[in-house]
Amino acid sequence: MWDFEHPPLAAELAERYSIDRMTPSECAARLADGRADIGLIPIASLASNPGLRILPGCTIASKGQVRSLLLVHRANMPLQSLRSVAADTASLTTIAYTRILFRMWSNPSVPFVPMAADLDRMLDRADAAILIGDPALLALEERFNRSERTGEELVYRDLAEEWRALTGLAFVSAVWCAGIACSSPLDQRIAKDFILSRDHGLQNIDAIVAENAKRLPIPESTIRTYLTANIHYILDEECVEGMRGFFRLAAEHGVLPPYNLPVEELVAR
Repeated sequence: MWDFEHPPLAAELAERYSIDRMTPSECAARLADGRADIGLIPIASLASNPGLRILPGCTIASKGQVRSLLLVHRANMPLQSLRSVAADTASLTTIAYTRILFRMWSNPSVPFVPMAADLDRMLDRADAAILIGDPALLALEERFNRSERTGEELVYRDLAEEWRALTGLAFVSAVWCAGIACSSPLDQRIAKDFILSRDHGLQNIDAIVAENAKRLPIPESTIRTYLTANIHYILDEECVEGMRGFFRLAAEHGVLPPYNLPVEELVAR
């Protein structure tokens, strides 16, 4: 969103775009019912809203370790023996990925208990916890302190890394989409605006790191690594293949309804 928030292009873009901020699930809902034209949505939403059109070029993905998506469980309990999982429901896509992984881990019926992202309370209630976003990053920073405080040995599994190890696929979390209210064919300027803004954001990574360091008790070096190495922003052929594999496996395991990813003209630099 760099160009939409910073000069010299913010004023020009404001003449063509009106921006509202909300949760990813609300973005998907507004696109589906026509209250919005464009939104950044979790890819699982596409299976329920097949009429949405993916903008080429941009994504939120990871091709290895992501750090901000964690499954945390007690070290004395193997994955096959976990009886319950406390799930931060901030991302339905992450939950879908994790349900597929549990089927691959031979524990297909483990129940997911919706809970707020508080690791101590989650593990008081369940054998494992799913942490998403800032709570996951903070949990990694605090893991040694927690071990000393509780004496409990935990395993911190990076979900994107686990997905890559089992499937060989990139872990794609979100894409920009156009909804039913957006004109067809899609104005090519739209994708170009977002791709250019992404590129300018990466060119100003130091400013973004400094901004995030003010709100998170995490070293700037860790934030920089997260934003530059853990997260991948280009919807390239590998990410398109990762999405295709995700939807195929989600349907095979009954996690999501079938969805055929339209791949035409998705890949753009």
